[in-house]
Amino acid sequence: MRVEIWSDIACPWCYIGKARFEKGLAGFAHRDEVEVVHRSFELDPAYPKGDTAQVIDMLAQKYGRTREEARAMEANVAANAQSEGLGYLTEGRDHGNTFDIHRLLHLAKVRGRQDELLSLAYRANFAEERSVFDGDVLVELAVEAGLDADEARAVLADPQAYAAEVRADEREASELGANAVPFFVLDRRYGISGGQPAEVFAQALEQAWQDRPLTAIGGDAAACDADGACEVPQTGSNA
Repeated sequence: MRVEIWSDIACPWCYIGKARFEKGLAGFAHRDEVEVVHRSFELDPAYPKGDTAQVIDMLAQKYGRTREEARAMEANVAANAQSEGLGYLTEGRDHGNTFDIHRLLHLAKVRGRQDELLSLAYRANFAEERSVFDGDVLVELAVEAGLDADEARAVLADPQAYAAEVRADEREASELGANAVPFFVLDRRYGISGGQPAEVFAQALEQAWQDRPLTAIGGDAAACDADGACEVPQTGSNA
């Protein structure tokens, strides 16, 4: 079974949702047969590349709130993160364009280290004073995830590297009707929006597993159809 997760590094509920999904998955009897694929989604694609702002200032401006109200919003998210055992800084975090991070995550996917890099990037962005909008920090995270430093630098230096893959993920999200993240798709049959409790993910995994289509084993062989007509094997056939 495949689970696809559309998310953005700048999204705190994606950070929390990943932890909750993993808790739900940990208790799933068939967890070793679940393939998890992370897909790209930019919450603020028009944000100028290279520019950053403090998160409190960004929230106050974006939602028309005072800085005190923005701090209260962040405190609420922090409480949810901490309830899942996650670190969360409410002050001092940067906000910026996440396109390069998504491109690097596609490199990590090719190298089989996508989940490792995503987890490190979330922790750096939300729990540590390391700006994921700094190229040098991204290379450090890539190395920590098991990627080659020179290859990571080459991807970041080439704006076209994995750009098509990021855009393809975003188009697919739009086609699926995903206009917010995190967005989870189970076997292209069930969609879950938001950082739901672990119990919701556990129930969804069970339901999706039970509703999987039958898998055909073996090739074509003689059979009877619904009208009662039976195929007669050719003489000498061992069908």
